[in-house]
Amino acid sequence: MFDLFSGLDFWVAASLVLALLFVLSFEFINGFHDTANAVATVIYTNAMPPHLAVVFSGIFNFLGVLLGGVGVAYAIVHLLPVELLINVDTGRGLVMVFALLAAAIAWNLGTWYFGIPASSSHTLIGSILGVGLANAMLTDISVADGVNWKKAIDIGLSLIFSPLAGFLIGALLLWLLRKRFPVNKMHDTPHIRSQHKGKKHPPFWNRLVLIVSAMAMSFVHGSNDGQKGIGLIMLVLIGIVPAKFVLDQTSTGYEIERTRHAAVHLQQFYARNHDALQDYLALGKNGQTELPRHFRCDPQLTEPTIDALLGSLDGITNYRDMPAKRRIEVRRYLLCLDDTAKKVGKLKGIPKREQADLDKLRKDLTATTEYAPFGVILAVALALGLGTMVGWRRVVRTVGEKIGKQGMTYAQGMCAQVTAVFAIGMANLYSLPVSTTHILSSGVAGTMVANNSGLQINTIRTILMAWVLTLPATIALSAGLFWLGTKLFV
Repeated sequence: MFDLFSGLDFWVAASLVLALLFVLSFEFINGFHDTANAVATVIYTNAMPPHLAVVFSGIFNFLGVLLGGVGVAYAIVHLLPVELLINVDTGRGLVMVFALLAAAIAWNLGTWYFGIPASSSHTLIGSILGVGLANAMLTDISVADGVNWKKAIDIGLSLIFSPLAGFLIGALLLWLLRKRFPVNKMHDTPHIRSQHKGKKHPPFWNRLVLIVSAMAMSFVHGSNDGQKGIGLIMLVLIGIVPAKFVLDQTSTGYEIERTRHAAVHLQQFYARNHDALQDYLALGKNGQTELPRHFRCDPQLTEPTIDALLGSLDGITNYRDMPAKRRIEVRRYLLCLDDTAKKVGKLKGIPKREQADLDKLRKDLTATTEYAPFGVILAVALALGLGTMVGWRRVVRTVGEKIGKQGMTYAQGMCAQVTAVFAIGMANLYSLPVSTTHILSSGVAGTMVANNSGLQINTIRTILMAWVLTLPATIALSAGLFWLGTKLFV
């Protein structure tokens, strides 16, 4: 990472610095919103002093980002159409990155200023959808192909159902505690325990559960939300210095050979299913042995794309030995073959067993394109942690006091946090980005209802309005910025 700026002229280097600052600013502001939720209950209940809570939360966020993989990162990236991804090294690609980041940062800052637990995930997804749709309208791509709608629907469903699950599970857990321990110190609020019993901290076991669940929530938050920043930084690096980042240059000879074998097996897969796919892929029909000069992803060009990829990888054991231009071409081939394979998997006439084989081949194809250097992971983890330390107070007060008509009890804090850890952890298993903010806020609201505490309708209305307005607002803002940027700079 230290040779990142070598060989770059001043304006390219300045663009790179500015773009990286935009991404890290987004992650820093993400700390105001989402990471602060990880420590909201543990600080409000006096289970940990604020300075210790945010430091330990930062550590566990770092571990979550470090160990979480890149599945969620590239789930976010692949909301963009493959045509935009393969040309991300153009001026249009750079405008795309700046437009979506500027829109996301603006919305996050606005909602944070008013103390609204808005979702950074929601914000980022809306911004990505906006540039995808704007790009479709500015080019000859149809709106249907302007966004990866299948991925958008999957992510949208996760964003809708995860808060509902948080509400129901949080309410159920508190109801069970109420039934099992109807009279217990865990049902006190910090104010009651301090004023009437003269004790500042929760009972020992409640305090332990609050601390452990807060750190677990920080970990799963890092492994989910932190990855979104990783995906954005990889878009920036590929867009501005593609020669160094389009492929993982630390890939071993075995990993490169695995990629080549995946292309060979993909070729064999299409041969086995020739009858079902010959029209869609023009198998053996177009007689074309070379790709057109202006390369675009087209299922009808699958055979020459595989041939071009195999030719490029022949005898290669180290990506550094390839010319920079060839590495960019290889990434395009791999992304296009993966995109076509994904579409083939949805066609009728492909047996379930063959579809499972195709999914495995897709993972092997993208093994050396879906990666992140350790320096990127470290930078995102630090930005999240610093954001937590600066901006946690506004969100802590909203979560602890403004959702219910009464302050949060220790039992409610435990139930809300355990619920959030479970829901976000399950989302991580399926590489689905979810909103830490919405899950925790919904969990708190569920415990308030189960505790017969009632809800503060004004706060709930504000959170719901932010939830409803985030997508259309960020779509419109990022689309407008993308349109303006392409007119001015492309």
